Amino acid sequence: MKKLGHFVFWLLIIAPALSEAQSKPPSHEIYDRLLKKNVTADGKVNYKAFIKDSVELNKYLAILSSTPPDEKTWSKNEQMVFWINAYNAFTIKLITKYYPLKSIKDIGTGIQIPFVNTPWTVRFFKIGNDRMDLDNIEHGRLRKKFDDPRVHMALVCASKSCPILLNEAYDAKRMDEQMARQATAFLADPFRNKMSADKPQLSMLFKWYGGDFSKNGGTVRGFINAHSPTKIKPDAKISYLDYDWGLNEQ
Repeated sequence: MKKLGHFVFWLLIIAPALSEAQSKPPSHEIYDRLLKKNVTADGKVNYKAFIKDSVELNKYLAILSSTPPDEKTWSKNEQMVFWINAYNAFTIKLITKYYPLKSIKDIGTGIQIPFVNTPWTVRFFKIGNDRMDLDNIEHGRLRKKFDDPRVHMALVCASKSCPILLNEAYDAKRMDEQMARQATAFLADPFRNKMSADKPQLSMLFKWYGGDFSKNGGTVRGFINAHSPTKIKPDAKISYLDYDWGLNEQ
């Protein structure tokens, strides 16, 4: 009877408390410290340093894996921040696993990983009970569930032409400010976008994901004019820059 009483106590008191704790969004403090330490202000990543800090990185990734977003209790920003940080942190993990590399595209050619063709389809981590790859986060979570094209300036695929990796973790309370800042910085960077009113040369991101910028009555031009001091004319001829897949390292 005493054992049964202990079980009932656990069931009624302790189990709900544990469940409530597990449903709360995780802290991104560990990741924030690592980014501040190992990423420059202009987004260059020190992958060798991340390898040295693998214990801390793995600790953070384990926290993410054990705390899947609760769509019923988490806010939209909390969910988006989770997936953005997860995408970027697991990308760093993937690079460090195969480092040294010249490009992320050197991973997953069917040589290093049989039957896998791209690095974005390597299922090398779990979130909750789901075994996942980076495509699952970008396309299956962020693009599918949230109509915010700014995610394309927040997700960093470890390449030079990608938006720069922020040297701080995304935070639910500051997410809108962080993403707006990223969009403005991305458009103002002449390596990634060469802005002009008449003949802008844009990142291939705007071509690959043009539909995301056109949802809810939007347009690529409208998005750019909302975030760039250089405004594109309605009749401007848009072209696209070659994408540099070289590694975004220091």
